[in-house]
Amino acid sequence: MRQLSTESFKQARDFLLQYREDYQAAKAGFVWPEALPFNWALDWFDAELAANPQSRNQTALWIVDSATQTDIKLSFADLSIRSSRLANYLRGLGLKRGDHLLVLLGNVPALWEVMLAAMKLGIIVIPATTLLTPDELSDRLERGHACAILATGEQLLKCEGLAGADVLRIQVPNGHAAENSNWHDYNEAFSQPTEFQPDGETQPHDPMLLYFTSGTTAKPKLVRHSHRSYPVGSLSTMYWVGLQPADIHLNVSSPGWAKHAWSSLFAPWNAGATVLVVNQSAFSAKVLLAEMQRCAVTTMCAPPTVWRMLIQEDLKTCKMSLREVVGAGEPLNPEIIDQVREAWGLTIRDGYGQTETTAQVANSPAQNVKSGAMGRPLPGYEVVILDADGHAAQEGEVCLLLDDKHPAGLMQGYQETDGRLSGTDGRVYRTGDVAYQDADGYLHFVGRSDDVFKSSDYRISPFELESVLLEHDAVTEAAVIPVDDPIRLSVPKAYILLRAGEEPSRALALSVLQYTNERLAPFKRIRSLEFVRELPKTISGKIRRVQLRRFEREGIEDDVFRGIAFDEGEFPELNIGRNRPVQSEGENHVR
Repeated sequence: MRQLSTESFKQARDFLLQYREDYQAAKAGFVWPEALPFNWALDWFDAELAANPQSRNQTALWIVDSATQTDIKLSFADLSIRSSRLANYLRGLGLKRGDHLLVLLGNVPALWEVMLAAMKLGIIVIPATTLLTPDELSDRLERGHACAILATGEQLLKCEGLAGADVLRIQVPNGHAAENSNWHDYNEAFSQPTEFQPDGETQPHDPMLLYFTSGTTAKPKLVRHSHRSYPVGSLSTMYWVGLQPADIHLNVSSPGWAKHAWSSLFAPWNAGATVLVVNQSAFSAKVLLAEMQRCAVTTMCAPPTVWRMLIQEDLKTCKMSLREVVGAGEPLNPEIIDQVREAWGLTIRDGYGQTETTAQVANSPAQNVKSGAMGRPLPGYEVVILDADGHAAQEGEVCLLLDDKHPAGLMQGYQETDGRLSGTDGRVYRTGDVAYQDADGYLHFVGRSDDVFKSSDYRISPFELESVLLEHDAVTEAAVIPVDDPIRLSVPKAYILLRAGEEPSRALALSVLQYTNERLAPFKRIRSLEFVRELPKTISGKIRRVQLRRFEREGIEDDVFRGIAFDEGEFPELNIGRNRPVQSEGENHVR
């Protein structure tokens, strides 16, 4: 049974590698591997990558420490042995299949070792970012029902007093010593036997991961993934990135978030590529670019925030080995794509997915990339656009077909609903994201269903307005929200973070409003703006528009995220023509 499962996985993976640049053939011919017993760490990583003479000695994990200028390299064979020793050690400490382990690690080798070891043993991992506050960590321990914690030394103080004495604690030494003896030493694992024997077969729907969502619009939810949904489901992510065996893949992402599992674990190792990590105490675009050149990076994924910082450097002087560049987390703005294309001759390809899924929709390799489009449904995902009543629409909520079209990369459900797949009617899974689908099948992101709002009966997408704002030379980040208006119900207001060296002023506010007025239809016009020093964000870096809306709704003016505000009424130079009649969307709606 195990060999059959592995062969089915390998055939699906090889099919996507073969048709990497043929979207139509890949979409039409791809079939998810059979839902049979399959343990990705044992049956793929150990049995294929670490056992194959062509790949066993290839570097699987390459960690660069930019501060000390040191490299750590571990081969597939190294990680296979180290994770088996660790699995034996964790079993010896009493952990067993189905137990929940909270992992509080940065980009250190132990992170990848424990992910593999947990899969082998059947432990359910709760990845957590090291940026969590003690209160947030307490919430994760409680709602995640963790019976064990694994953390580096500097995180130990956060953990003290947060869990009962029966919670197993394991410390990864890194220069910080535990203050008491109830922390086990991670390094003791490497005196354990190198052979690991599982206690039974791993079923495809056995739980494997519990990920907290980023919480942009509400309290983070706990997403349950299985031994099938993320390892097997990440074949779609591998296809989107365009990964090939022996690639050196750089993913700029923090541990603790689903995107790290996407592109720093499952997708590259599905392909047999090297995972590269560049650790920096404080992010520097110059340092990252230098390391990318030194390490001969061939494929790269980074969020829009990083791309925005990279284009402020002289990219044309960087001699890269890059073949593929992609972006995820939030949609990229056309200005960034244009600048990278001009410098490197490469087009950043947007991809879309959620913590609840792997990559669903993307611009795949060698395909036409439309400006502003998030791409087309990836192999294995059947996407439909539905209105609130469940009818097919050109613009509406992005939904995934279920039943016989059920994608392997979709979560089992939320922990709060006991793993049941909520957000469905049995026929589709609703993502909560709104998109517009054009005649060629490309999807264009409109916004979260929570963020899209109406003004004079027109639907307004914050993302569309933010994209225009970011094209202004003085703007580095922006967030658009609705504010109450007695005539139009609500109107757009922009919170703006300026580039370094720019200062808030009336003249700059006028410049921004003039710039956007020239590029937006009248009903989308930004009516007011506020220059701020910082935007409220989730730990994963996504803007919390819900918090800005609360400021406006509750009249909060003394928060750290408030700044210097201007209203269009203060600028007679704009010549707005305020007495023009308001026209509704139903009377004249042209996209």
